[in-house]
Amino acid sequence: MAERSTAAVDVADNSGDKPLTAKADKATTDGVAKAQGTEKESAPERGSEQLSEEPAGATPELHSGHKLARRYRLEECVTRLDGFSSWRAVDEKLRRAVGVHLLPADHPRARSVLAAARSAALLGDPRFVQVLDAVEEDDLVYVVHEWLPDAVELTALFSAGPMEAHDAYQLVSQVSQAMAAAHREGLAHLRLTPGAVLRTSSGQYRIRGLAVNAALRGIRAERPQRTDTEAIGALLYAALTQRWPYETDAYGLSGLPKGVGLIAPDQVRAGVHRGLSELAMRALINDGATASRQEPPCTTPDELAKAIAEMPRVRPPEPTFTAPPDYQRTTYQQGTYGRTQAGPGAAVAAPPVPPPPLQSRTGTTLKWLVAALLITALGLGSWQVADRLLEPKEKPTDPSNTQTTKEDTDKLLGSGKPLTITGARDFDPEGNGVENPDEIQNSYDGDPSTFWQTVRYSSTPNFGNLKSGAGIVLDLGKSQPVGTVNVSFLGGNTSVELRAASADTTTEPTTLDGFKKVAEGSGEKVVLKPGKPVQARYVLVWLTKLPQISPGNFRGKVSEISVTG
Repeated sequence: MAERSTAAVDVADNSGDKPLTAKADKATTDGVAKAQGTEKESAPERGSEQLSEEPAGATPELHSGHKLARRYRLEECVTRLDGFSSWRAVDEKLRRAVGVHLLPADHPRARSVLAAARSAALLGDPRFVQVLDAVEEDDLVYVVHEWLPDAVELTALFSAGPMEAHDAYQLVSQVSQAMAAAHREGLAHLRLTPGAVLRTSSGQYRIRGLAVNAALRGIRAERPQRTDTEAIGALLYAALTQRWPYETDAYGLSGLPKGVGLIAPDQVRAGVHRGLSELAMRALINDGATASRQEPPCTTPDELAKAIAEMPRVRPPEPTFTAPPDYQRTTYQQGTYGRTQAGPGAAVAAPPVPPPPLQSRTGTTLKWLVAALLITALGLGSWQVADRLLEPKEKPTDPSNTQTTKEDTDKLLGSGKPLTITGARDFDPEGNGVENPDEIQNSYDGDPSTFWQTVRYSSTPNFGNLKSGAGIVLDLGKSQPVGTVNVSFLGGNTSVELRAASADTTTEPTTLDGFKKVAEGSGEKVVLKPGKPVQARYVLVWLTKLPQISPGNFRGKVSEISVTG
């Protein structure tokens, strides 16, 4: 069951939910849950979601080992609820684990589930658990999605205690940016609970069930952006306090005391980061709590993402080192280990003085030979010095001759001085255009413990054969000579190219053709030095081959970039 907690789709958060302000067919839900031996799922408390009152269809009678489309073999049922079921399955064609939602084709929500799944699949954003297939076949509708065995639900993370400020900052930053991108494409989640957000082993947060989880339950919202924003605020609140920001207990967390209203996180627990506490209150949109605050509430994920970007970046805690134990001096003395020691107060005999080495005829000959060689070398050196002193001086160079000045040399070869990186952004022209943009500053902040990373790719190190690469565009502020670019990677050897825009380019290129390859290398610490003088304002650090992070999975991590002129 541990695997379910880390990879199952959020379709039955039996740990509890917020009570809903809308109506639901309680008798139908209770009856289905009782008949199928599963807990009834409670509904959310806050927001304007509305549950469909349509009756649930009959749950398909399926069992482990059943195969869909001669390809997806069902392994374990993880949820049965309200006419649909969810399974852990195996894609026998690609030999990988997948998740599957199943419901009858005549289910009242079958059409909306198919439409939601196909819309989510078109988004193609790697920050979301990807929908792989959505099919109606043999009186069944099923949706196939990624299965992430290395990921952990927020529910499990919250049970371990409040998050560090940096972890909570990464959570709200990544989730708000992902949801802002989804809403720009007209997609809402409406079911953004702790069970719907996963953290991978690399620290990246993935959101599952976009549009699909709400469609499975018939949840709708009059203001979907506000609903999702408030849900993100609740996640941040729980991350900071290990409390659910409503009066009911949910997801293994205790709710707030009844009758006191919403209390700011920094008033619930000591040591909470003030800026993140303020951010949680702005996202939760509690008028009574925000009336005394200086900043306005955030009503959309995009507003929340912008508010996070305006905050000072929360740095990770300094690593702690354990002091080595004091040096323990041994009690035995040199030359006496293993021998009988003298009693207390007894004088220790000094070690015997070794006799002088014996002189031999060979040794005497060798000494004379060395002396002769030294005399010869001194004579040759004196002759060369005298020859140099007696040599006539060259005539001074004619001032009219053309000379290369230091300024010209610097312009051609570079001065070797550090150049300031005035800005940077992720560069993914062959993909969906997004490669963790919120982490870009980590790649040149002077802190080797922070990093920017690509998303995870499967099957092959060359970006899963999906594209030729991804990377970071550096803005040097103005066109100037580029001598070397030093790149430090984490996780293993990474292949990388240095590409530069032309010297007269004043706007950042948006295609790979706008940059010319000037150097390449591979390793964990790579020095990229152009073979010919390069002058540019925009340079591209272009990753082409990624290290393996787990069997069949690959990801690149850039911890530090520096540029010299």
